Amino acid sequence: MKDQLAGKVWQDEQGYWFQYDPQYLEGNHPEPVSLTLPLQPQPYHRTTMIPFFDGLIPEGWLLDVAVRNWKLNPRDRMGLLLTVCRDCIGAISVIAIEDPIE
Repeated sequence: MKDQLAGKVWQDEQGYWFQYDPQYLEGNHPEPVSLTLPLQPQPYHRTTMIPFFDGLIPEGWLLDVAVRNWKLNPRDRMGLLLTVCRDCIGAISVIAIEDPIE
């Protein structure tokens, strides 16, 4: 968030997770990434993609372009999030862990 690591979002066999980074929570004036994800140290969990992150994924013709150009599965929400949400409009970017945070 605003070029600062705010937290991590991940997927496992239990579903989708988001957890704020402890250093982010302890920093000066941390802001929630969304009003639906208030600041807290415990992870958020859902069996489907967390709505805030799902909302970052494009829809309609723009989704069709992304699926076609990157050969993505339109049902792979995490794959779409990691591929097309690196440079979102606004304060949030989603960067794969192996990528450096800029």
